Amino acid sequence: MWTPEDRALVGDYGSGQALSDDQYRLLEPLIPSAKPGGRPRTTDLRRLLDGLFYVVRTGCQWRHLPPPPAFPPWPTVYGYMRAFLSAGTWETMRHHLVTTLREGAGREPSPTAAIIDTQSVRTTESGGPRGYDAAKSAPRRRASSMEEGSIRRVVD
Repeated sequence: MWTPEDRALVGDYGSGQALSDDQYRLLEPLIPSAKPGGRPRTTDLRRLLDGLFYVVRTGCQWRHLPPPPAFPPWPTVYGYMRAFLSAGTWETMRHHLVTTLREGAGREPSPTAAIIDTQSVRTTESGGPRGYDAAKSAPRRRASSMEEGSIRRVVD
């Protein structure tokens, strides 16, 4: 449970964005347990997740993550992020949260249909791969959107 002392440690770095008790309880079972046979885990995983979300929220570089006691050292946070990525932990968390939110809204846990639409979008000369449309004189890119209750735009 967050005590005033814990919140004081995060201070201005968290900007009030530290995980609440309910949010952490939701994510805690999805975090992989420590590997057997090694040293016991000493990293506070709640503070580690707060550090990860701080990097995502602020866009700061890993080395500019505020130092302990606000968050664990940046190499620790980065190492866990990579380990969770290779273990599929982030995808598991995302899937669990999406299905929970969909069921809470009275919808099926998984989408049953999707609509895909593409269009040609005018671009500048710089940028990734682009195609040529003989009917149009300007360089173009294809933008795709996939709809399933909400619109998401992806430029490829």
